[in-house]
Amino acid sequence: MSRLKTAYFWRRAGLLLIVSGCAVLIVSAANPNTPEGFLVIAHRGASGNEPENTMAAFEEAERLGSDYIEFDVQLSKDRELVVIHDDTVDRTTEHTGPVDEYTLGELEEMDAPAGKTTDTDDEATNLVSFEAVMERFAGKMGMLIEVKESPNEPGVEEKVANVVRQYEFRLNYTAFGQAGSIHGMKKLKNTAAIMIESYDFESTRLIHSLLPDVPVAALIHEDKHPLSDEVLDELTSYAAYINYTQDLLDEEIVKKIHDRNRKVIAWTIQSDEQLVRMKQLGVDGVITDYPG
Repeated sequence: MSRLKTAYFWRRAGLLLIVSGCAVLIVSAANPNTPEGFLVIAHRGASGNEPENTMAAFEEAERLGSDYIEFDVQLSKDRELVVIHDDTVDRTTEHTGPVDEYTLGELEEMDAPAGKTTDTDDEATNLVSFEAVMERFAGKMGMLIEVKESPNEPGVEEKVANVVRQYEFRLNYTAFGQAGSIHGMKKLKNTAAIMIESYDFESTRLIHSLLPDVPVAALIHEDKHPLSDEVLDELTSYAAYINYTQDLLDEEIVKKIHDRNRKVIAWTIQSDEQLVRMKQLGVDGVITDYPG
């Protein structure tokens, strides 16, 4: 009888070990290459201090010790990737018209001060290509890339993926980030180098299929709030992050995302009060115009 009990015990123990091992594999596979700790992400660079989506703003974010810079990419007339938020150049430059009516070379000649007075060298506030940003920052700090207007720009995801692949070695093998603190938060080292986000869920799904090792984020605006459990289940089947507008976030939403073993980043934080509330809710990071 004791032999039977002993055999039963070891069979049960072995089963538990197998189940535990599978659980570990599931959890570890759920968020491939996602960084640990609270992330500070500079919205269009340190855009509270320097003109948005320019080298001046990105370099200021780097100087301030941001974990990531966030920026927007879309296609030019000659189907090259340019870093700009709007679908026209009207707001941020002295020119007018849709972005896709200008070649990349023409766009790179445009100063983009967006109403800001700056002492920075003029060239640092020009519109800039996606590849130039990758060349400057890949392997040095994290980059959160927002794919813009995907339905109107077929092939933009493939373009983004191709550029990211060009820098794969540098992204995978170069450590970046410096020790320090922003608002009392511990800074990170060796965080994931790239994340890609979009309001277009089909775009994020496609990016995930093209770059399965790169975390993708589904952007949630008020027009998609509240997310049903079914939609959240679908999004978290491939998205490592749910990036939510901060004014709609509450404990229930954060818990639902965390219960699905995914992370939530709040945008766009503009004050210390908003930052404190987000930390109290337990979000995994913030996107802010003022990373310093």
